[in-house]
Amino acid sequence: MKIAVAMSGGVDSSVTAALIKQKNPDLVFGIFMKNWSSPEEEKNSTCTWIQDRRDALTVAAQLDIPFKTIDCEAQYRQHVLEYFYQEYAAGRTPNPDILCNRFMKFDLMWQEAAKLGAEKMATGHYARVCEDGEGTFHLLKGKDTKKDQSYFLCRLTQEQLSHSLFPLGEMTKEEVRALAEQFGLSTAQKKDSQGICFIGKVDLKDFLYYRLPAQTGSVLDLAGKPIGKHDGAHTYTIGQRHGFTIQNHSSSSEPWFVVNIDTTQNTITVAQGKDNPALFSNSLRASDFHWINQTPALPLPCSAKVRYRQPDQACTIMRNGEIHFAIAQRAITPGQTIAFYRDDECLGAATIEQAL
Repeated sequence: MKIAVAMSGGVDSSVTAALIKQKNPDLVFGIFMKNWSSPEEEKNSTCTWIQDRRDALTVAAQLDIPFKTIDCEAQYRQHVLEYFYQEYAAGRTPNPDILCNRFMKFDLMWQEAAKLGAEKMATGHYARVCEDGEGTFHLLKGKDTKKDQSYFLCRLTQEQLSHSLFPLGEMTKEEVRALAEQFGLSTAQKKDSQGICFIGKVDLKDFLYYRLPAQTGSVLDLAGKPIGKHDGAHTYTIGQRHGFTIQNHSSSSEPWFVVNIDTTQNTITVAQGKDNPALFSNSLRASDFHWINQTPALPLPCSAKVRYRQPDQACTIMRNGEIHFAIAQRAITPGQTIAFYRDDECLGAATIEQAL
């Protein structure tokens, strides 16, 4: 069986390639997706695709496997970047990494791999996939709870899971680093990437300002009284602590946090104190539900994450799209993804519309 390995130039995908090579020495190849070249108009990004490709190519040469580069920058701009800007313009906080997995890595990249004869595609995600006796595929959390990436894969489909391999799902990050050293891989000590999927670590405000220019507006307190200034409501997210000024604010008083964003009026509302009740809600309204397996009967008691690395939170999904939590949740953010779980299995996801 011919297997493609999605190689990003990082240690995780490098070890994935080495493990697949061990088991499948003659029918494996690496594939690198170029999605971003950091053009001049968005020069604030720290895109490192040239170095990342070089690192991936070096590992492929070390492992003596074929290596293919595909250019999907136009599709990335269309499916991911435009969504990114549109959501921020509407005062919402998007999750481009989830969209990138759904439409880029596990769709376009897989299509290109399949054209090259691949029957499966392996990635360096810390997650697991298993098939039951009825031919249904299940997405499970990775063994390493600190690195589990099932949240970012929560919108994959049955078809996508059917040809996906996650060799690192049973490992911890420490074990992966150790294997990289044992294999003698050039990326063994490379730091993990940060920032926006394929773009890298950026100053978010500067990046947004290219398409959504700065616009001074008022900071409001919970009573609607102006108490400060900001540089554009579209650059903030719920729960944010920095990036705005408060008049007559003593350095010894508690910090202020964003609790509401209104891009129509170009205002943000803030509340004082990290545990201010205005930051918490017992329920939310969601849309665009996606189920990895069959659609469950509702109401559905399960658990959920409203952000990556959050511990599972007990909740009930209602028929009207509302989700009620057993414990109030802090900084529920419109535009973000809520992923649903039952024990270790990721059931699916939805998009947060509003805290209730």
